[in-house]
Amino acid sequence: MIAIPSIPGFLKEPNGPIGKPVSRVDGRKKVTGNAHYAAEFTLPDLAHGYIVSSAIARGRITRIDTAAALALPGVIHVFTHENRPSLAWFDRKWKDDDAPKGAPFRPLYDAEIHHALQPVALVIAESFELARYAARLVHIEYEAAPHQTDLRANRADSFTPGKDKGGFQPPPKPRGDPEQAFLDSPVQVDAEFTQAAEYHNPMEMHATTVLHHDDGTLTVHDKTQGAQNCHTYICNVFGLAKSAVRVMSPFVGGAFGSGLRPQHQLFMAMLAATQLKRSVRVELSRPQMFSFGHRPETIQRVALGADRDGTLRALIHEAVQESSRNENYVEIVVNWSGQQYKCDNVRLDYTLTRLDVHTPLDQRAPGAATGVTALEIAMDELAGKLGMDPLELRLRNYTETDPNTGNPFSSKELRACFQQGAERFGWAKRSPAPRSMRDGRELIGWGMAAGVWDAMQGQAAAKAVLGVDGKLGVSSATADIGTGTYTVMTQIAADVLGLPIGEVTFCLGDSSLPTAPIEGGSWTVSTVGSAVKAVCDRVRSQLVTLAGKRDDSPLKGVAEEDVLFADGHLIVRDDPSRRLSITDVMRGSGTLSIEEEARALPYLLARARHTFATHSAVFVEVRVDEDLGTIRVARVVSAIAAGRIINPKTARSQIQGAVVWGIGMGLEEGAFTDHRLGRVMNHDYAEYHVPVNADVPDIDVLFVEEHDDMVNALGAKGVGEIGIVGVPAAIANAIHHATGVRVRDFPITLDKVLAGLR
Repeated sequence: MIAIPSIPGFLKEPNGPIGKPVSRVDGRKKVTGNAHYAAEFTLPDLAHGYIVSSAIARGRITRIDTAAALALPGVIHVFTHENRPSLAWFDRKWKDDDAPKGAPFRPLYDAEIHHALQPVALVIAESFELARYAARLVHIEYEAAPHQTDLRANRADSFTPGKDKGGFQPPPKPRGDPEQAFLDSPVQVDAEFTQAAEYHNPMEMHATTVLHHDDGTLTVHDKTQGAQNCHTYICNVFGLAKSAVRVMSPFVGGAFGSGLRPQHQLFMAMLAATQLKRSVRVELSRPQMFSFGHRPETIQRVALGADRDGTLRALIHEAVQESSRNENYVEIVVNWSGQQYKCDNVRLDYTLTRLDVHTPLDQRAPGAATGVTALEIAMDELAGKLGMDPLELRLRNYTETDPNTGNPFSSKELRACFQQGAERFGWAKRSPAPRSMRDGRELIGWGMAAGVWDAMQGQAAAKAVLGVDGKLGVSSATADIGTGTYTVMTQIAADVLGLPIGEVTFCLGDSSLPTAPIEGGSWTVSTVGSAVKAVCDRVRSQLVTLAGKRDDSPLKGVAEEDVLFADGHLIVRDDPSRRLSITDVMRGSGTLSIEEEARALPYLLARARHTFATHSAVFVEVRVDEDLGTIRVARVVSAIAAGRIINPKTARSQIQGAVVWGIGMGLEEGAFTDHRLGRVMNHDYAEYHVPVNADVPDIDVLFVEEHDDMVNALGAKGVGEIGIVGVPAAIANAIHHATGVRVRDFPITLDKVLAGLR
């Protein structure tokens, strides 16, 4: 007998690929070198560009001398603000889908310098090496102006941003009387937390190759998380017809935010290609990866007041964060604190400080990775003062509704995350006192934290073409930044139509494909996956109709809901002997192909009445050398509640990668600015530290069963972000348990631990 899930909206095929650990369908291309990235496309006349970066943090250019560079044989042109053509005038033409409120940066616009490493010239030559050498010969003189890059020194000069059409939601209004409730609380924690700026450093540095064709059209290969976003930007800025430009990004070598907005190398490559009427490639160097958006530096205060039984009486969370002079980049840093725990007296405040830096940019779990970290460390401190187990304190203040809105969660299995994660980790064996667990010279610490992230969904469209040979092609203009989009969408399509994985091909990363939003925020499965399901449902309906038209058909007179799709066949639910193959249905009806396009929208009514979120519980063991202060993360258990897991293999990979990033955020990553110069000093891989193999322990991922028939037609929530949230806090809490040293300044480097140990 065939078992069918009864939850409305879920796919209903038996033994389909949904929920199976399918290997990446694009994996072979990647490991054999057949996956081509933005800087790997070419034409015979390809020219190369190299960007000249500003040597000051603020001021203006007084003189540019390009003669020495232009004198080199093979140097084609040098673009500066002095010879740049007239382009789009209004700010709205320069805005992209992820642009915050304000005036977007315009490369080579004028002589003004707004931040260090600002692009100030572009050298075009016949080879990359020549362009790079010639860039050194461009002589630029500046008139420097006083700059401000120190958030701590300028934190008082901050302002409260308003609601932005880009999606920022200001903190909810205070509830109760948090200040008085805090003062009246018998147990208090009041602490400040700082988070250094983090810069995007994916394996594939940002690059753009513009191929100029004989008919004047352009094919643009760009490192981006949104081909259509870049397409719109290009057409608006350069005044080009949509049909004249095609943006391609089939493979992205790491992004998680860096490719959400068009970066300046895209503008530079387009400028050169359109002016010189030839193909051009522009790549950023590793130091130049520090010339654009980053996770902003943040200073936070968390104050918790509780009764002696652990019940929260007051919660105050304040954050001040950096932004640029020209745009209001905002993150939802403090809002999570009002949602995470039950408390009657809450105040959440968030302000920005304008500095002479490039506009910050989303980086994996923006806002949550920072804000939840501060809250979860404060909760650990509170547990210590109460003499209570940190897990028990969280359960004591658990909430089934969102206190910020009063709405219930569409689903929330955080309790199960706590229970199953603690059991897997062995949390019950934890000795509660700091410095009470050791192994020789190593102090052992166990820490934990909770995590939360929005389960979002946008609008997307998808196209499906089913051939008479039974092969299905599905497409949508989304991206795959390594998350497994190719594979998951293939699984969804194959599941709806009961096809083998090998008979389905999914195409993405092309601006000419059906509309999809930028790939980010852990909403791609929810958004694009729902569109893939919708369009395949239409193909499915057509097949049932065609099958029922033949007088001799075993499916004649059978309603669509009574037909199963499996193994390439249409099967009568109650009588599996009555079946037809998809190819027989199409050949019998004389149909060579079925082509459909569909759009999927969020369940707006459900989203107005519920809060949609993913949750996690992270348990970490660290080992700290008592003499040297070196910190080693020994093991991690991450328990995740994210609805229906479409592919546990790729999802587990996402969580593991996010945990690694969380280790970096907790212990290693930080951009350090010499405020005298306004420049990041460690702008390379030698001194900007990220985790390497020796830093990565055993990472045990478990997915808690969670059913949600309101989040979308698939019942699935994204997992790209949730895996990092809570990891830095769990590490910090484990370090305190091991050493008794509480560090609130991230990253937690050994000197900070040693200072406490001494």
